[in-house]
Amino acid sequence: METKKIPVTVYVEMTPNPSTMKFVADKLLVENGATVEYTDPDQPMDSPLAQRLFNFPFISGIFIASNFITLTKNDLVEWEDIMLEVREYITQYLVSGKAVFNQQPSTTQHASSQEEENFIPLESTPANAREEKIVNILEEYIRPAVEGDGGAIHFKSFEVETGVLTVVLRGACSGCPSSTVTLKQGIQGLFNQMMPEVKEVVAEEL
Repeated sequence: METKKIPVTVYVEMTPNPSTMKFVADKLLVENGATVEYTDPDQPMDSPLAQRLFNFPFISGIFIASNFITLTKNDLVEWEDIMLEVREYITQYLVSGKAVFNQQPSTTQHASSQEEENFIPLESTPANAREEKIVNILEEYIRPAVEGDGGAIHFKSFEVETGVLTVVLRGACSGCPSSTVTLKQGIQGLFNQMMPEVKEVVAEEL
């Protein structure tokens, strides 16, 4: 039985990270507000599309969220030389109606290279009202802007004694030269206004 083709448009957006490019589709790719990241082609993965994208020798990382895919390249090529080829490939894959995931993830996940078909959840569940307030601020005020840049931000922990909030940055934000500025000026500035007990915001590296 032939897979039914569906019209899909994919356009490309630059991100603050010169190594990454954001490919945006006019359809939802991952449901439930989940995000998934693969940083090594040898990792077990539940995404047939990610497996195929890693066949491009210059792709070193794949981040999928909402209706976009953020791809990280190595230093062997420039985006201007490969961008149209990758966009056309993603478009044709989605038009063919093939699945992005074998099974839609239900949480924010980072593929584990340790155990087959296992994923490491990145988000921590808020343990109290203070942490719930932090998560709400991240979700309402910060996540949309970060996703606009091809990345994602997730709550990891909050130390009451020191006032240190630890977050996880993924996608284009991971390893981005401007991410430190974003943390210190943008996110920290917002918490200074809305929740002064957060004294410092730091990013955890996986």
